[in-house]
Amino acid sequence: MAAAAATLAVVVGLGPLTSPGAHAADNPYERGPAPTTSSIEASRGPYAVSQTSVSSLSVTGFGGGTIYYPTSTSDGTFGAVAISPGYTAYESSIAWLGPRLASQGFVVFTIDTLTTLDQPDSRGRQLLAALDYLTQRSSVRGRVDASRLGVMGHSMGGGGSLEAAKSRPALQAAIPLTPWNLDKSWPELTTPTLIFGADGDTIAPVSSHAEPFYSSLSSSLDRAYLELNSASHFTPNSSNTTIAKYSISWLKRFIDNDTRYEQFLCPLPRPSLTIEEYRGNCPHGS
Repeated sequence: MAAAAATLAVVVGLGPLTSPGAHAADNPYERGPAPTTSSIEASRGPYAVSQTSVSSLSVTGFGGGTIYYPTSTSDGTFGAVAISPGYTAYESSIAWLGPRLASQGFVVFTIDTLTTLDQPDSRGRQLLAALDYLTQRSSVRGRVDASRLGVMGHSMGGGGSLEAAKSRPALQAAIPLTPWNLDKSWPELTTPTLIFGADGDTIAPVSSHAEPFYSSLSSSLDRAYLELNSASHFTPNSSNTTIAKYSISWLKRFIDNDTRYEQFLCPLPRPSLTIEEYRGNCPHGS
């Protein structure tokens, strides 16, 4: 059992084996070269990525998962994000986000929950337990800046990301993906929050979930609402360039304080073949 619980590191990235280098003359948290539209839309960013599996037998408070992280150590520590799947779903349903985000310069923890039926409040606590494990006990804890953390989640996991941000205001970013939660009002959140909805969502319709969640956020908060065009509740479960592009930009802007990514968020993106609607505040104050 001890061997099964041990972590296993495997190089999985397709990026260059050399370090992209930190560009931190003004901001010590900047990681990687100056971004372009093509660089944040690419399936992999500038960092080669390794991964380590975390057995549910070796942790408490959540169901284990997989940590994806930049292989290079020459750029110092990285910000980190934990990601929860939705109701009845497993880590595999959000696994595509692991290497996609890590290759841009983050440590990413895609998790399984204690049971697939856990509700949003439980998923929120599990996201925080995963971040605590990541920063305090994991084999890659030395690569993580514990002051620069965020949460993401799909469906009830998205509702859980709101719960986590409510419980831990120190979080730097929250990104609920087609979120579901019975609590419709989140005025107490102080974490910059980007909410993704889907125009064709019949499980968590935007009119009763994503839109009221966004509208309830304080107008003084850095917040955004992106409604995916021709999309369903399950669109976040497979590789999606629009989700990746704006998630990367949001995480970079608020976890890394990297204003080089502000150009992709402000002015507000316009409706397109993939974006039904985008709302938000510009410029950002954080």
